[in-house]
Order: sequence, then structure tokens, then C-alpha cells
Amino acid sequence: MTSNLNEFLTTRKQTIEDYLFTYVQELTIPKDLKSSMLYSLKAGGKRLRPVLVLALLNAYGKNEEDGIPVGCAVEMIHTYSLIHDDLPCMDDDDLRRGKPTNHKVYGEATAVLAGDALLTESFRLITSQLSSSVSADKKLRIVDELVKSAGALGMVGGQFDDMEAEQKQVSLAELEYIHARKTGKLLTFSVAAGAMLAGASDDDIEKLREFSYHIGIAFQIRDDILDLEGSEEKIGKRVGSDTANEKSTYPSLLTLSGAKEKLDEHITRAKEIVSNLQLEQQLLHGLCDLIASRDH
Repeated sequence: MTSNLNEFLTTRKQTIEDYLFTYVQELTIPKDLKSSMLYSLKAGGKRLRPVLVLALLNAYGKNEEDGIPVGCAVEMIHTYSLIHDDLPCMDDDDLRRGKPTNHKVYGEATAVLAGDALLTESFRLITSQLSSSVSADKKLRIVDELVKSAGALGMVGGQFDDMEAEQKQVSLAELEYIHARKTGKLLTFSVAAGAMLAGASDDDIEKLREFSYHIGIAFQIRDDILDLEGSEEKIGKRVGSDTANEKSTYPSLLTLSGAKEKLDEHITRAKEIVSNLQLEQQLLHGLCDLIASRDH
């Protein structure tokens, strides 16, 4: 399964990047704005969110083609959020994926606008690039899902609460609520949108939302663990920043070993949910293991 998973990740990542870079390159927009957008899009990354869109279509035995623009849309939103996160008014980071952050190269104003452009273009990708076989109602449903996942009800709201929680002690329940939105909601979108495109039942989609909740929390727990014991070279940014910023983390609330146990609990629950669905389970189980064991 490891070789099959690696092949899936490698080929789908390439497909997503080819489409994404070409789409932005062909936009008729100011040269420096385009350069700033592409700089962060090409900085690397696992492309986990678009891969999840394609993985759900694959698991249901459906054509992955319509998942490509949807996957690119969520990757554009993820990238915009990283550009803005790194700004001096937010996390004030100099490195992202081992390279200078966008504002260090292009200046703060251009970095802000590049993020804004990626955010807004993401919606046009869905409305204009999906094939005519996807109904207008389904496109609208996917756009609505993305708005709720990326905006104040989802990622942005979670980012705000995460910022407010700095230098404060929060409970485990509060921490999970923050990260279920800050990190988890875009993962939920990727899973739900892939299922919608695959024609999954509403019951399946709701179960997959629960699945995505658990992998989202697991993803963040792993992030917190890597901030303590990860390699700065592999992660591509400073380690120990959570401690320096006095942020509540899973290890700080549960101890490092307790955080690892909690990570295993969420991964186990995610796999159990998938095991009870009528779809190809092996790929999704492999992605769960990848989230739990990643080193960057």
C-alpha cells in the first residue's frame, strides 16, 4: 500500500501543480502581482487538500477530472492564508517552506494583495472551470461549502480565536474548537467537496465530515509535536515558535506523550468511520497514516 499511496500522492500532486501554475500564469494581471502569487504557490507543500478531493473521487470509483479545479481552488485559499499568516501583523515569520516569506521578497502591500487575489480567484475556478456535467446546483453547493469553510465560520474565525488565545491558557475543548476551524475546515471542505462531486449520499457526506474532523485535529496535533521535536530543515520554518509565542498546544496541555496518544485516538476513529462506508478504504486509510507520521 505504501508504494501505491506514494504513487497516488506523486502523480496527483503533479497534476494539481501543472493545472494551478498554468491557470495563474495565464491570468492577465500585473506582472509583479502574478509573480508574488506564483512565488508562494510554487514554494512547495504536500498539496494534501487537493489530494483529498481527488482521493474521495477515487474511493468512490469516479473520474477525478472535475476534482482538479476544486482541488486547485482550496490550495489557492490555503496558500493565501499562509501568505497572510506570515505577515508582521500576524505571526511575523521570515521563512516558509525553507524560503523567505512572500512579504520579505515582494513587500507587505504586494503580499497582502497576492493573498487577496488567490482568495477571490479560487471561487472563479469553481464557477468557470468545472465541466458542464456538474450541475449549477452542485457548483453552488460546493461554493457555499467553501465560503463556510474558509471564512469567519471556518478558517478565518479559527485563526482569530487562535490569535486571541496567545499568552493565555485554554482548555482542551477550546483548543480543539479553534483548530477544528483554523486547520480542520479546509480539510473538511476537501473531503466533502470530493464526496459531492462523486455523487455520495447526504448520509455519507455527514459521516465523512466527522472523518475530516478527526484528521483535522490529528493534523494539528502532529504540527504541535513537530514544533517540539521536528527538524527545522524538513519543516522549512522555525521550530519552537509555539513555546516562544506562549501558545496553548496539545503537548502543553497533555504532555508530549499524551499528545501522541490523542493523535492515535483521532486517527483510529477516522479509520473506523471510513471502514463503515461503502467505498474503497485503503487509500483513505493510507492518508490517515500519512497525517499521523509526517515529518514536515
